[in-house]
Amino acid sequence: MADFIIHTVPGSPFARAVLATLEEKHTHYRIAAVAPGTGRKEPHISRHPWGRMPVIEHGDFMLYETSAIMRYIDRVVPTPPLTPTAPREAARMDQIMNICDWYLFQGVSNVIGFQRVVGPRLLGIAADEAVCAAAMPAAHTVFNEIARLLGDKQYLTGANVSLADLVVGPHLDFLSQSPEWAALVAPNPKLVAWLARLNARPSMQATTWEKVSAMAKAA
Repeated sequence: MADFIIHTVPGSPFARAVLATLEEKHTHYRIAAVAPGTGRKEPHISRHPWGRMPVIEHGDFMLYETSAIMRYIDRVVPTPPLTPTAPREAARMDQIMNICDWYLFQGVSNVIGFQRVVGPRLLGIAADEAVCAAAMPAAHTVFNEIARLLGDKQYLTGANVSLADLVVGPHLDFLSQSPEWAALVAPNPKLVAWLARLNARPSMQATTWEKVSAMAKAA
């Protein structure tokens, strides 16, 4: 089977979700780094018409959209499975992945994560406090709902890690670096325990921003 090639800017939470999925599968891949600010230029714009990250190559097959990529990996590398077999648990996984795309990223991670982590670290710009404050009501809603869906389970869909955990985890790990984190998890301590449990997995430890940057430089 051909290796996977992941085109991304190191540090992207969505790319980390894909990389963690590959790590869980114990399969080979390499990083093809996209320089910050060049996503809407050639050659990346030919890979993704909106210039987003990540895009994967697998042999002669190219694919974008993180959820589609993760599901593809789970199909072509079926062991260990990362989609629950029970229909309701699988539906919950799908629901949470959609929550990540539409409510956790849009208006929360892409605002607070950018203002607190990406802007200062990559662009050298200070966070806009008013912008961060305006994002907090949406952030509370999505944190509360993810915590409700987690309940007393080990992982978001049950006793085993699934694609839902692997896509949500990188965003929450990003947000844990922000001063807003304490207020967001104060009513949701089980999310803190869940994230610690997820971050202890080798797949997450192997895909930190620093390690992905090192992989990209070595490629």
